[in-house]
Amino acid sequence: MKMSCQSLNCPAVLLGSVNKNKTQYRTRSNPSAAAQISSATQPTDESGKSLDSKRVLGSAMAIKRYQAPNSLLSQPNTVGIIGGVSVFSTLIFLEKLVRWSSKNGQECVPFVVCNDPGLSKELPVLSSFHSFKSRNSQIQFNHGPIVGNLQRKRVFLEQSGASCIVMPCHLSHAWHGEISKGCSLPFLHIGECVARELSNAKMKPLEAGSNVRIGVLTDATSVAAFYQEKLQTQGFEVVLPDQATMQHIVIPANEALNRRDIEGARNLLRIAVQILLVRAVNTVVIASDEMQGLLPHDDPLLKKCIDPMDSLARSTIKWTKSIKSDC
Repeated sequence: MKMSCQSLNCPAVLLGSVNKNKTQYRTRSNPSAAAQISSATQPTDESGKSLDSKRVLGSAMAIKRYQAPNSLLSQPNTVGIIGGVSVFSTLIFLEKLVRWSSKNGQECVPFVVCNDPGLSKELPVLSSFHSFKSRNSQIQFNHGPIVGNLQRKRVFLEQSGASCIVMPCHLSHAWHGEISKGCSLPFLHIGECVARELSNAKMKPLEAGSNVRIGVLTDATSVAAFYQEKLQTQGFEVVLPDQATMQHIVIPANEALNRRDIEGARNLLRIAVQILLVRAVNTVVIASDEMQGLLPHDDPLLKKCIDPMDSLARSTIKWTKSIKSDC
């Protein structure tokens, strides 16, 4: 694996081009990360249809427009990754991207990662879970500096030779529209990736006369809002945890993670998932950076859950393949 640290007015950069002797990421010390770096669901092969022709055409035009001779990476299918508020969310995404794109002896897709640990200081609430209401009010309060920070990272990745931008962080996606404003490249949205895959699954309602219901498990109203929008656009009915579930189960699960009580957090997460399943949802989207990889692979509840990082990784790989074949 080729790695290089660059300053270029950006704190931490990882360049990647993994060969057939693929490398996997295993280091983690975060409470939820300590549970397991791999997917919250069983690893699956990429499936579903490729991105629509308009996006591919727009991607090719952006590549021709933006790739400069002095770019860090010049491959036409280079992926630019804006690191999440938690570095472990980024590592989880990278593991999926590397492992799935380099299967069957293929080389991993080229990528550039820009990760800034200082970003977490702009959202100090992440390290201290209070009430559901106070957490969301803090996240929504004065987000201008955070958006500006993420916009600068996006521009850096554009100038580094990336041809597509992804952001493996749920909280950052609350401002995806502002961060992507003026972007010359395709900027994948994790909510759209999940909604598209669920739409392609052609699920049937569990109750007659109703739409297919999708549960969304998150502790941030801003995250719930964009999932609700993207899923409803695809015709799904979205079911969110009620206030009692948030206060007595979801928030305590996050507090347990802070105490490094992994088993306690797992049990609470299981209860939260089961409550949504009782409401006749077809599947539950675990839209929380903290709860990624929390349930063990052999937990039967995972068959009813979706890890959005899986969808984002699969969509990213499809995009890189469509660009590579188009060149």
